[in-house]
Amino acid sequence: MVGLVLCGGQSLRMGTDKGLLQQHGGISWAEVAARKLASFNMPVYFSVNQQQQQAYAAHLNPGALITDCEHLQLKGPLLGLLTAHLHMPEKDIAVLACDMPLMNTDVLHKLYTTYTHEPQYDAYHFTNNGEPEPLCAIYRSALLAKILCLLQQDELAKHSMKYMIGICHAHSMPLLDEEKNCFQNFNAHADLNGL
Repeated sequence: MVGLVLCGGQSLRMGTDKGLLQQHGGISWAEVAARKLASFNMPVYFSVNQQQQQAYAAHLNPGALITDCEHLQLKGPLLGLLTAHLHMPEKDIAVLACDMPLMNTDVLHKLYTTYTHEPQYDAYHFTNNGEPEPLCAIYRSALLAKILCLLQQDELAKHSMKYMIGICHAHSMPLLDEEKNCFQNFNAHADLNGL
């Protein structure tokens, strides 16, 4: 398995690239997410779009960047995930969005443990009030190959991570109340107060 930090959003409401925002200590949000995934002894990559590639290469190991494959007729996080699958088709992928800086490794450990002990599922994710949380999840390579095939055959009805979860054999774990804060994502400067 490999880790994939999803950094490829437009960050329009924030006005600056969220993955390159820095926490106390000068560590970027992208690096913070990568360190959390790397704690499970897996290589970690960063999903970026074409416009971000140069800026991220200046801050991170360029060899760890996976730039969106523009020939895939997709947008959003599914584009980053399927691009990573094309680079590493045999690997299961654990994803974590860069704009969840409150995520803790205990929650990730629960996800990873379920993945290792319940191998019969295509995907592993949490639900928040019944809704899937697809940006902190694990996706098996066989599922990604199937989704890519559906896309190429123009048979993928919706191009979203939630839709992908909905059509596969997924293991869903309801979030505990004390875990929900970990899934808060930050989209605007006003959201950063007190962080």
